[in-house]
Amino acid sequence: MTVLVFGKTGQVATELQRHSTVMAVGRDRADLTDPASCSALILSERPRAVINAAAYTAVDKAEAEEDIARLVNADAPAAMARACLTLGIPLVHISTDYVFDGGGSVPWQPTDPTGPLGAYGRTKLAGELAIREVGCVHAILRTSWVFSAHGSNFVKTMLRLGQTRTELGIVEDQVGGPTPAADVAAVCLSIASALVTEPGKRGTYHFSGAPDVSWCAFAQSIFVMAGLPVTVTGIPARDYPTPAQRPANSRMDCQTLLAQFGIARPDWRGGLAKVLAEISAPTP
Repeated sequence: MTVLVFGKTGQVATELQRHSTVMAVGRDRADLTDPASCSALILSERPRAVINAAAYTAVDKAEAEEDIARLVNADAPAAMARACLTLGIPLVHISTDYVFDGGGSVPWQPTDPTGPLGAYGRTKLAGELAIREVGCVHAILRTSWVFSAHGSNFVKTMLRLGQTRTELGIVEDQVGGPTPAADVAAVCLSIASALVTEPGKRGTYHFSGAPDVSWCAFAQSIFVMAGLPVTVTGIPARDYPTPAQRPANSRMDCQTLLAQFGIARPDWRGGLAKVLAEISAPTP
């Protein structure tokens, strides 16, 4: 089964390319700021399924570039959905915990009311709504705190800082589930394959690593597992202001994914060990 993947250099897209069934495309073949090019590519290639692993993910920059973020995060996925509807093939679309307002301390369920705090979340939510409105067979997979040995992410930032710092203050009042990109990739492929034969499983799902932790606790685990002598002190988010507000509660209820596809939350600590090993491995 050939799966067309939008995205080539992102964390999940990089992991997806380790699978032989995947054909990943970058901006040279489909620029997400030109939604028509995305639909044209799908109609030309005629894959068995499509995974959208591309997005405008610069959360702070999106506050000043919401129009561009909307093109990439909403208009392009809508175009992909229309092409998938034409061909009768499933679309798996990766979304985010940022569609919620981050209130409370109870894990978010897929059916909970949304309320994004910033431009990134608004444009990602617009993408979800557009895909549902088109009506193709789809799975919207919301995930959180993705990390890998590739690209930019919290783990790599901590390792970089740990080379020159012995003390760090890390936000402790934002809680979520760190999620290995490799696991997100595997889940996307599993869902895509299932939807080909079981389109009734379409819907919105949550997938994040377990257990839920604060950024502070996650950083502490990174330094311990990496063998870096860094003392981490918890600080409130207000002491680390950013242009875009982050959700305080990114806990996600993943029971629907388990019930429909038999996919359980991965232990992020195992994924972290693999990522650290990959980063430290000598270059061939």
